[in-house]
Amino acid sequence: MSAAAESRLKALDGVLDRQPASEALADELFAVVEAVGAQPSLRRALTDPSTPDEVRSQLTQSLFGDRVSGAAVAVLTEAARARWGTAGSFVAALERQGVRALLRTAQDAGRLDELEDQLFKVERLVDANPELRRALGDRRAPIEGREELLAGLLSGKVLPSVARLAKRAVAARQRTFDLTVEGYLKAAAELRERAVATVTVAQPLAPEQEERLRAALSRQVGREVNVRVVIDPTVVGGVRVSLGDEVIEGTVAGRLTDAQRKLA
Repeated sequence: MSAAAESRLKALDGVLDRQPASEALADELFAVVEAVGAQPSLRRALTDPSTPDEVRSQLTQSLFGDRVSGAAVAVLTEAARARWGTAGSFVAALERQGVRALLRTAQDAGRLDELEDQLFKVERLVDANPELRRALGDRRAPIEGREELLAGLLSGKVLPSVARLAKRAVAARQRTFDLTVEGYLKAAAELRERAVATVTVAQPLAPEQEERLRAALSRQVGREVNVRVVIDPTVVGGVRVSLGDEVIEGTVAGRLTDAQRKLA
């Protein structure tokens, strides 16, 4: 992501963060995402770079001002005022704010840790089941059926907000289910100014091992790190750490692959 695009997202984050967080706000933003996503002419009107920023903002106000809350209008008008480069980026920015509204609601209720843990487990459940992963990602199948499939698996087992986020991830237009959920987890960590590290090992880490690793990674990046442990017996031994764009390969399988590549 370019520095300019990141700056636009952060500015929009700031607008949302000045509004009272609620599930109702998330619902409103998601509803606008669906409306804009379904109407190409509306997307073009709200993102046309040849139209002055204030005109796009006023158009948003006239279209949605009497249909959604003032909090939602504040987010929508700021989004329309910005220049996103593509209509898809505009829609993704609104989707992000709907997700963040749900995350902030959980944070205000003291349940963000629980939400993150459950969401990570859902992502691992799907990743570990190739048949389920294919079914959820099959864009030839009706979206309603794919959403119902996952909803049935999660019913009564996770927080309602987790089920809603999982449903949004199934319907994601531009990314796979797992990458979308990873984006949600990153957004949750950002709310607490933390980084996210995915640690792949052959066997579960002991609590003290996980804590030492977390502390070491926190020192490395200069802020708190949320550690997500993935168990993968095929790595044989050692540890692989993915932190942002950096991958630290320390697994036996990784070293063997590297050696084979050098010998080829």
